[in-house]
Amino acid sequence: MPLRLEKNVKGEIEIRGEVIITKKAFEKINREQKKKGGQIYANPRNLAAGSLRQLDPEITAARHLDFHAYDLVAELGQKTHSKEHEILKELGFKTDNLARVMSRAEEVFRFKEKVEREREKLPYGIDGLVVQVNDNKIFQKLGVAGKAPRGSVAFKFSPKEATTKVRDVIVQVGRTGKLTPVAVLEPVEVGGVTISRASLHNEEEIRRLGLKIGDTVIVGRAGDVIPDVRKVLKELRRGREKEFHMPEKCPVCERGVKREKGGPLTFCKNKFCPAKHRENIYHFVSKHAFDIDGLGPKIVNVLLDRGLIQDAADIFDLKEGDIQPLERFGEKSAANIVAAVKAKSKISLPRFLIALGILHVGEETAEDLADRFGSLEKLEKAGLAELQNIPNVGDVVAKSIYEWFRDSYNKRFLDKLLKRVSIEKYHAPSGKLKGKKFVITGTLESLTRDEAKARIRKLGGDASETVSEETDYLVAGSDPGSTKLEKAQKLGVKIIDEKEFLKLLG
Repeated sequence: MPLRLEKNVKGEIEIRGEVIITKKAFEKINREQKKKGGQIYANPRNLAAGSLRQLDPEITAARHLDFHAYDLVAELGQKTHSKEHEILKELGFKTDNLARVMSRAEEVFRFKEKVEREREKLPYGIDGLVVQVNDNKIFQKLGVAGKAPRGSVAFKFSPKEATTKVRDVIVQVGRTGKLTPVAVLEPVEVGGVTISRASLHNEEEIRRLGLKIGDTVIVGRAGDVIPDVRKVLKELRRGREKEFHMPEKCPVCERGVKREKGGPLTFCKNKFCPAKHRENIYHFVSKHAFDIDGLGPKIVNVLLDRGLIQDAADIFDLKEGDIQPLERFGEKSAANIVAAVKAKSKISLPRFLIALGILHVGEETAEDLADRFGSLEKLEKAGLAELQNIPNVGDVVAKSIYEWFRDSYNKRFLDKLLKRVSIEKYHAPSGKLKGKKFVITGTLESLTRDEAKARIRKLGGDASETVSEETDYLVAGSDPGSTKLEKAQKLGVKIIDEKEFLKLLG
């Protein structure tokens, strides 16, 4: 995870580098987390990022993080990038012991191939190399294109892939009732992780791949994290493979399903489907909604299975004595959960709207609704035409919101919930960024993407996920997405780096 250290004194010295965690430390921490029923981290980067954001410094200290410096932004007589590494080493910082100076392109390519072959032997994970012009004057003279310096280039390693067989295709039901086909694989190791399942997204994706049950496939991990099916090896078929068809009934409640009009998605029609109900509660307590610390899917499952909660509103009635007798819970952990729930009994209007799980209402739409109506009461009374007239809210989204507030089950749930929680008075943002639309791509060093969005909205700006003609700024962090950059350049959207962005935030 990138990190920048600054010393705000006369003659400021800025040091850039990477916060890393070794593979051994990563595996050890995940084993400990699993034993105590805590969060299992998907990859070392997530663990490093989460550790740095810990409020308790003792937890951060216990995570065995390390810092490797790679850049010195200060005039200390260095004429080359390699000299910066020497100075950093003399200052006591760890530097990359693989880094070296090469004079010919052929050397660079041979070195890249060697490191890619031997990357699994390294004590920490890497996904590529950065090659940079060594002469600092030439590097500066070359300038930048968009966000990327012309004097450096990133060589990404080939995605980690493996070949395996599709044993079956099962269907999962999400909180909106969406049916998602999932490939059940013969377990295979990909990049040091054994995977046995991979999402197939929808029926159209299965048709695009031409996948059948029993096929031999190439699987990988998108971004070295998420398992996906890359290709079907049709030439290895033996004639016993079977076609997959989306079910005509929900695999959980066995009620009817419906296909999205003009789209590839299939939904369960039963609003009381147990799978939808369970997933809705997972969503309700998640980071972007009520964000109840320590209350993850495993604990929600136990509470539902033991009959301690019937819906999300019941979470706010839990007592220590309800939780303490459960397996793996003691007096302290029970008290922690009750305290975490109590701490979130007051919530902002946008987060409350996200927590309700209304189809098509995510962060941006929740902010738009809060800005337009200012209170839940006014939103509840809004007519369909009024909802359709809100910028960024189309007919489909408007209909979904309108129908949600007029459903009898949702009305009863809302009444019950509002007896247990309160919504903070909403003040529409009116700061210096009012009317400005931002899109963020890549990784920011000084704050998370969620924190950046919150800062934009607090100053009256709008944070979106998609670049359009209405976008004022594309904030480009490290490893930015090429699609957003290309679209921004094509549309003439101003592209700024993190330093410029922080200046705008003030």
